[in-house]
Amino acid sequence: MSTPVAVIGAGPYGLSTAAHLRARGLPVRVFGQPMVSWREQMPAGMLLKSTPEASSIDAPQPGHALADFCAATGEGPFASDWDLVPVEAFVRYGRWVQRRLVPDLEQVRVVSVDRRADGFELKLDSGEQVGARAVVVATGLSGLAHLPPELAAAIPDGPSATGPVSHSSQHHDLSVLAGRSVVVIGAGQSALESAVLLAEAGAESVRVVARGPAAVGFGVPPDRQPRLRPSSPFGNAWSLHALSYHAGGFRRLPVPARRYLVRRVLGPLGAWWLRDRFAGRVQVTQGRRIVRATVREGRPVLALRGADGQGGELAADHVLAATGYRMDLAALDFLGQGLRTEVVTRAGGPLLDAGFRSSVPGLYFTGLPAAASFGPVMRFVCGTEFASPRLARALARAYG
Repeated sequence: MSTPVAVIGAGPYGLSTAAHLRARGLPVRVFGQPMVSWREQMPAGMLLKSTPEASSIDAPQPGHALADFCAATGEGPFASDWDLVPVEAFVRYGRWVQRRLVPDLEQVRVVSVDRRADGFELKLDSGEQVGARAVVVATGLSGLAHLPPELAAAIPDGPSATGPVSHSSQHHDLSVLAGRSVVVIGAGQSALESAVLLAEAGAESVRVVARGPAAVGFGVPPDRQPRLRPSSPFGNAWSLHALSYHAGGFRRLPVPARRYLVRRVLGPLGAWWLRDRFAGRVQVTQGRRIVRATVREGRPVLALRGADGQGGELAADHVLAATGYRMDLAALDFLGQGLRTEVVTRAGGPLLDAGFRSSVPGLYFTGLPAAASFGPVMRFVCGTEFASPRLARALARAYG
């Protein structure tokens, strides 16, 4: 007998979706390790850039917000915009939500998903085969780490935490790079906070290479937000307010505009609270792009060039690419090849309808893969408030 809905992934989006589906009476099986990306792909000591108010996993019942977790466990409190949430506390919060709302989570890996006449067939690493009428892909960042092609060309075997070049997602403990010179590629929060954590963990030297022409920047603290602009989970601005609270309209924008907004809005900028920890500890090379990367005697060497044509070489013991994540359907290799070819993509992600359904009947995407259809808010936990009720409502209409 087929399960009506299978949810793949047990991070914020997977847990939130499952909770909303069950609240509507739909039987659902949920597969994955709870909060695995947050536990294994974020460096220890990291602080969430989002405010506590924007860090709650949406649930259909009251009592499951981050503030409720603090009240129940004594953590925090994480209440005001001045409070900083450690990633370790957020993981504990996510697991608390999971135990309360998805207690029967099946901590197994989905090896493959293929079409069959009445829906889908899922194969699990336990050996079980599961039938489902609908599948929700909520796998978060897994498999979507982006490495610039210039760096990738220098490491045919791929990035590695112990090799000359790595991606930030491959590090949970940055102290393994203590005593070494490290170059961090990127200018966003991940790059700047990783650089600070490296310096604090005893790296011999840390240099950030920012490819854009502008200086490395940081946001403004809560008391310096523009007061005459509407609020959003990311600061006070008309554009941020619209993208946060009117994500449904994002689908109607032209494809080039959506592609641009997903990549640029909420782009490279450090959190306001990181500025003092960064200054004096991290060197910066800005306005330089990588034109070539090589490995000489085990050490990475970067050839850099600016818009003025000036360049030079930069060598280090290790290069850490904090270059973010890109939606790549091919990276979701648990989806069968035949199934992936049926998924229509636009603006860098699967084309989704208002209920998060792809061009394949019964196949839904939420979280980061949905950003191309609903905007950059889908890259953040607060996006669960928009996505999960709508996705659950659509599934209930189709399969309830």
